[in-house]
Amino acid sequence: MKNQLTAPLAEADAPARLLTKPVARRSFLRYTGTGLALGGLMLAGCDNDDPEIDPNANRLDVGSGDTGILNYAYALEQLEAAFYTQVVAGGAGSYFATASAAEKAILTDLRDHEVIHREFFKAALGSAAIKQLEVDFSSIDFNLRAAATGATRMGVLDAAKAFEDLGVAAYNGAGRFISSNDNLVLAGKIVSVEARHAALIRELLTPNTFVADDVVEISGPNARGTERSKRPQVVLETANNFLAAGSKLSANSFV
Repeated sequence: MKNQLTAPLAEADAPARLLTKPVARRSFLRYTGTGLALGGLMLAGCDNDDPEIDPNANRLDVGSGDTGILNYAYALEQLEAAFYTQVVAGGAGSYFATASAAEKAILTDLRDHEVIHREFFKAALGSAAIKQLEVDFSSIDFNLRAAATGATRMGVLDAAKAFEDLGVAAYNGAGRFISSNDNLVLAGKIVSVEARHAALIRELLTPNTFVADDVVEISGPNARGTERSKRPQVVLETANNFLAAGSKLSANSFV
């Protein structure tokens, strides 16, 4: 996907300004019914005679330290931005066939936010940024709002739910690996937005599911009411399903 900025960033503080750059619409928050608080960035083989196969062979590793985590986040934002860009420009000219005016406005907002996040990380990383990734959305039907039970392909809102839930869990799980307080604060700001995205998409699919137990620990003897987290390697197992060969990722420094 091509860079959507029309001019290079010239000022030293451009990444921070880009993060707070206003988008064309903010109306999507009216549809959530509630806002979610900051995600918190909480801490949360067999031997045989066959030759071992390296599961990370031919995969692009995100690196180590804070740069590695920023590249990890950049990769996920590339994936989300590519998805929403295709949603807005897909289907029969734009959006999925049955999209309402409210859904179109929401999906456009989400596209704008994810593009801003992607460009922020790209600018912050500079020459240390990983390459532009190629996506594989063959498992998504961009003409369909949501898939019926047993369908072989996901609908737009099904995929959006998967991406947003994964993004929140990814940021929450990555917080433990961040050394810089500034980077931790910036990640916290972004995950709070991603959590609102996740809540909104869930409400569009099924009302009152934005705090379901699969994303928030609300049941069991050790329930804390906090968002669930996933470590980078677990997140990438899912993300790689939507990335083309040559763009699949590993995060070997973050286990």
